[in-house]
Amino acid sequence: MPVWNWYEWTANLFSGERLAHYTWVVVLVVLIYVISRIVIKIADRTLQHIIAARDKSPLKFDVRRTNTMTKLVHNLVSYTVNFITILLILAQFGVNLGPLLAGAGVLGLAIGFGAQSLVKDIITGFFIIFEDQFAVGDTVQIDQFKGTVEEIGIRVTRIKSWTGEVHIIPNGNIKQVTNFSVHNSIAVIDISIAYEADLNKANEVLKETLAKYFEKSTKLVKMPDLLGVQTLGPSEVKLRITAECLPTLQGEVQRELHAEIKRTFDEHGIEIPYPKTVTYLKAERAVEHGA
Repeated sequence: MPVWNWYEWTANLFSGERLAHYTWVVVLVVLIYVISRIVIKIADRTLQHIIAARDKSPLKFDVRRTNTMTKLVHNLVSYTVNFITILLILAQFGVNLGPLLAGAGVLGLAIGFGAQSLVKDIITGFFIIFEDQFAVGDTVQIDQFKGTVEEIGIRVTRIKSWTGEVHIIPNGNIKQVTNFSVHNSIAVIDISIAYEADLNKANEVLKETLAKYFEKSTKLVKMPDLLGVQTLGPSEVKLRITAECLPTLQGEVQRELHAEIKRTFDEHGIEIPYPKTVTYLKAERAVEHGA
């Protein structure tokens, strides 16, 4: 390229008019990005106000379903606004959006045929939310994974186990779900006493302990039931107690009741059986035989 052509091309590229155009494009891109963030923030705030208004209304809504729909609407708004933002930014750089959108439609159709698992995940996720199979905050078991639902997305579901692991499961792979958060739970407590213990006294002490625990506990739905003798074991009499409690709290209720009953039994001298070994010594007598 001749030197004068190079100088002419550089002068045209960095002319005042060109620089003004570039500056205006940069300003528009930044403005479009800022507006998109503001729109997402406004949508989130509006959604929070709607939820707050629903909470104050006399007609109460399911908190589980509300949390799930909140996350889903947030994701949909974010995806939509980000997609429009990308298109507007491309338009500022002179990209013709007509052929691009047409190509995107054809590409989407091809992906729909090729990525059937993706379509299956999306459809399954829609029915999970529509049928309210489980919601954010529920304790569920999906296949061998058990934990608390953190997010129900368009394609995947995230559950966090009680030990901290986060399991990401494609919605299309969810075949069977056990939901532990829909109905109240039943805590089953088996208490063993020794055969030497007074059964009637043990029953009275247990009833008093259960009544005191019910008065101070906020986890129980109703007074626990002492069902009576469950089994007669080799060295113990086993009594069974059932307590209806709030969903997923049966483990905590079992541990607390075991501790309360142990303290009460110690105060009243009721023995809880433990392994014992009894040794019998047989005296042997020597017999002399004469000739």
